Amino acid sequence: MLTLTELKSLLATPQKIVITTHHKPDGDAMGSSLGLYGYLIQKGHHVKVITPTDYPVFLHWMPNNSDVIIFTEQQEKSAKLVDEAAIIFCLDFNTLSRINELGELVRTASAKKVMIDHHLEPEDFDDYRNWDINACAAAQLVYDFIVNQMEDEKGINKDVATCLYTGIMTDSASFRFPLATSNVYRIAANLIDLGAEHWKIHQLVYDNASEDRLRFLGYCLSNKLEVFHEFNTAIITVTKEELAKYHSATGDTEGVVNYALSINGIRLAALIVERTDKVKLSLRSTGDFPANEICKKYFNGGGHRNAAGGASEKTLTEVIEEFKSILPEYKSQLIV
Repeated sequence: MLTLTELKSLLATPQKIVITTHHKPDGDAMGSSLGLYGYLIQKGHHVKVITPTDYPVFLHWMPNNSDVIIFTEQQEKSAKLVDEAAIIFCLDFNTLSRINELGELVRTASAKKVMIDHHLEPEDFDDYRNWDINACAAAQLVYDFIVNQMEDEKGINKDVATCLYTGIMTDSASFRFPLATSNVYRIAANLIDLGAEHWKIHQLVYDNASEDRLRFLGYCLSNKLEVFHEFNTAIITVTKEELAKYHSATGDTEGVVNYALSINGIRLAALIVERTDKVKLSLRSTGDFPANEICKKYFNGGGHRNAAGGASEKTLTEVIEEFKSILPEYKSQLIV
């Protein structure tokens, strides 16, 4: 393993660095990645952000987004950068399977691997780790890395602050999750003091939908929402044909599950979507209900207690029925 002293010594001189994050990156993945990118660029390092896949258009406004390389679109260039890197920062994921084909390139690379993450049960592939399951976002841990480990709060300029605030805001559901502690609010306040325009960031992320996305949301709520009052559970299911009908783009299903969770009395909500290769599940819960346990136990996934995801090779109908069949097992926890 690499000590903090050794890592700081390595970062004291310009290095070739790659930053990567999980496939289909969300606000925290891109916020932490571009935030760290902005910091390291100031220090004279040669840095590239490589995402395994594309990501939502409503995140493309972020500072330095134009410098991001998408692996699926530039595989040869990405492989060369990974091979030549001295350090690879792995943000917002804890196992290399989360970065798809890019994972094996990272695993076999000679670079030192730095994991900055807050998910359970990390895989042992890294040389240095800033990991805390009680952090509300990877961006919070990037902030901690810069301010407390690198001892360099002055390295957080407006662009870095903007990215880190975006990551914390989105992964905490606008500071609504239990892990949005008073310390998280203090970090957010400091990021605002350092230049993050919180009102503008919220507008760019949440008030920036396409007409198709808004009509898709309306369709889901009117036609695809099922509520199981006996289990305090609500689900929304979507077929491939319905995605195509509304010209669904990457990120268009983001946040849809939260509408189901917002129903009075609901403790568990699920969005079950039929994709080209498999069926994806996104679960949200309130209180101490373990959404991540369901994803891990039944749907090859995991995540946090109140926000988790999974996938299945079964048909959409089979997955829906399987999910419904699980509810009686958790009835005592859902009805409180």
